[in-house]
Amino acid sequence: MIKFTFYLFSLILIFAAVRVITVKNPVHAALFLVLTFFSSAAIWLLLRAEFLAIVLVLVYVGAVMVLFLFVVMMLEINFSKLREGFVNNLPVALVVGILILLEMVFVVGAWQSIPPPEIAGVPNTVALGQVLYTDYVYPFEIAAALLLVAMIAAIALTMRPHNRAKYQKPEQQVSVKREDYVRIVNMPSEPKD
Repeated sequence: MIKFTFYLFSLILIFAAVRVITVKNPVHAALFLVLTFFSSAAIWLLLRAEFLAIVLVLVYVGAVMVLFLFVVMMLEINFSKLREGFVNNLPVALVVGILILLEMVFVVGAWQSIPPPEIAGVPNTVALGQVLYTDYVYPFEIAAALLLVAMIAAIALTMRPHNRAKYQKPEQQVSVKREDYVRIVNMPSEPKD
């Protein structure tokens, strides 16, 4: 049963990850990315890494993806112009994709040969916290600073002025004269029959 669940969530994850990069609508791509994150969280739950699964759902799905969707919908980017050079960049993208795939194969192969560490009587969340805040405290702080910079950049991108915004200018409204807008026209009246 666990193998079936693992393979089911793995297939969903692979499908959603492929749809993230192949779908044309950026909002749909972001929603497929949410599905990818949920599938990854389910696999982490199967691996008994509950803390990582909950953090993935809370941080990425709950905060980062909402921010991505907000930015995508607020920027009003013309995506047809961005896709014009897709075929020209395809060879480079394929090379990078193949390199990433090879790296993942090597990592998974090395990961299967390493026995999992066992700490007697310590839950995996406590063990993760001890390792994260002792051995990896500087990379953790660098990652936090990068996330903060990314969040500020996303907010700055959405705060640009729009051309369609209309503002009132009280000084011009007060200085308006009747002669500028009203013209009195004398017309002869028609006689009544």
